[in-house]
Amino acid sequence: MSKLVTPKDLEFLLYQVLDAEQLTRLDNYRDHDRTTFDAILKTSERIAEDFFLPHNAKADQHEPQFDGDKVTTIPEVKQAWQHFAESGLLSARHRYEDGGMQLPSLIHMACNAYFMAANPSTAGYPFLTTAAANVIHAFGSDEQKNTFLAPMFAGRFSGTMALTEPDVGSSLGDLTTKATLQDDGSYRIKGQKMYISGGDQDITENIVHLVLARIEGAPVGVKGISLFIVPKFLTHTDGTLGERNDVKLAGLLHKMGYRGTTSTVLNFGEDDNCQGYLIGEANKGLSYMFKMMNEARIGVGLGGAMIGYRGYLESLDYARNRPQGRSVSNRDPLSKPINIVEHTDVKRMLLAQKSYVEGSLALCLYAARLVDVQESSQDKQQAEDAAVLLDLLTPVVKSFPSYYGPRANDLAIQVLAGAGYTREYPVEQCYRDNRLNPIHEGTHGIQSLDLLGRKMWQHNGKGQQLLMARVQATLNSALQREELKPLAQQYQKHLTTFMQTVMALGQKLQQGEAQLALANSAVFLDMMGKMVIGWLWLEMADKAIQQFSDSQSDEDQTFLAGKLQAAQYFIRWEVGEIHHQAQLLTSFDETCLSMKAEWF
Repeated sequence: MSKLVTPKDLEFLLYQVLDAEQLTRLDNYRDHDRTTFDAILKTSERIAEDFFLPHNAKADQHEPQFDGDKVTTIPEVKQAWQHFAESGLLSARHRYEDGGMQLPSLIHMACNAYFMAANPSTAGYPFLTTAAANVIHAFGSDEQKNTFLAPMFAGRFSGTMALTEPDVGSSLGDLTTKATLQDDGSYRIKGQKMYISGGDQDITENIVHLVLARIEGAPVGVKGISLFIVPKFLTHTDGTLGERNDVKLAGLLHKMGYRGTTSTVLNFGEDDNCQGYLIGEANKGLSYMFKMMNEARIGVGLGGAMIGYRGYLESLDYARNRPQGRSVSNRDPLSKPINIVEHTDVKRMLLAQKSYVEGSLALCLYAARLVDVQESSQDKQQAEDAAVLLDLLTPVVKSFPSYYGPRANDLAIQVLAGAGYTREYPVEQCYRDNRLNPIHEGTHGIQSLDLLGRKMWQHNGKGQQLLMARVQATLNSALQREELKPLAQQYQKHLTTFMQTVMALGQKLQQGEAQLALANSAVFLDMMGKMVIGWLWLEMADKAIQQFSDSQSDEDQTFLAGKLQAAQYFIRWEVGEIHHQAQLLTSFDETCLSMKAEWF
């Protein structure tokens, strides 16, 4: 049994639910077919299993070290990086002429799933590099692209994004890092950034930092933020290295999880000689960085899903092989103990995990498919619709997996019981690693304000309309199937409750009572996440029946039954909780809002 992702599940999602082969009709992907998709997926699985998974625990136990001069990581990290780079995955999404594979985002995301499940800490380095390269490719000058992209794609250089400052977390409009224009058109950067993942390491020749800073005299707030390339080593146009830039590592931070990825405090311009290069236009840095941040948000969602998935598979394997106890109907003390997978409460915990992680993976892959349509569809309206729907769903894609992935890991620990919180088993590390994801790239609360305060109503609510059209199409199909009709009807009732809640919140916002309408936005985000995942479970159940109901294969019938049972669990047990959430939201409960700081 795979310990990373169930192969049949991934294949089902890609080819039955999301119809990956249809993407080959788009001009960008015409050179591909299922054979090429499967080949790169197989390559990713092999590299993940051979070079990422084996040192996951070792990297956790032997964190990167800083001796005041240089950072040292365990050698397996660099080896894994080199295999990843040699595979071409760093540039896989880019055009052939740029050294890429023109691989669809959907397939690339599926490849990344293997690495996130195998070793999220080491996977952090290439994923950050890919995101940074994408920003330079999209907004950098020709000279910047010619200088930095080839060595980044080749794995000589890595990349980071440097946003957070010691006193400025998510409120980026308050950042204080300064940029001063020089006679040669470059800038002097001065400031401190912290929690910068991959900010220093010994695995690449150079590190390309993307730094948010404010040019002297720029407007206050987010409108005055610019984005700069700040390399660790100054770089000549042919990609060779010059002298060391004035970027200094102040120290490493020691985290609960993701310990194999360096988390750094960086001083820029300590000696007033830190060179940076403006990307694009001045004061537009935040909009440029949001390309990287939105990609990262989907990536964080994938991380939450896949670390949760890894824990689920580990706990399932344990439950299938751990004999303990007897059925409640068996009173014979001399009878043979049964494996704990037969106990109903263990089934509950495994079903919850299965519903969370398989639903979350489906959501992340669905978002990736929207990226492909947005970027590559020849139908302009179709591309615009995909962009609007993706924008609406991004807070959910980031937040649902990163909230329910750790919940799955918590249940995995519980399934293993006493063994679960020992380091002899991997599930405790999965939990620690995954606990970071609800914080990364905007907390649950910040995502909820973005969703309810802004994205639900953009484009006159078009995103909602597009989502509901897709949900209704799934319902129409599911209602025609006897096996799914009762479940579809149940979901339909929950959907009505959800839409009534949306209308009530929208009316309150229109009345100018934003504080009251948004007071419980985190509840709304969770509610919407459950509705979206419930829809995807109904879609998966419908597609599973369509694909496997007539199959004579025991494996197919087992897979189908598992999908139907998980869909039933999620819609009955999880989606059913939205009625209490709707009551809190539509009554505009002020319990949290009216709490005073001094009462704590």
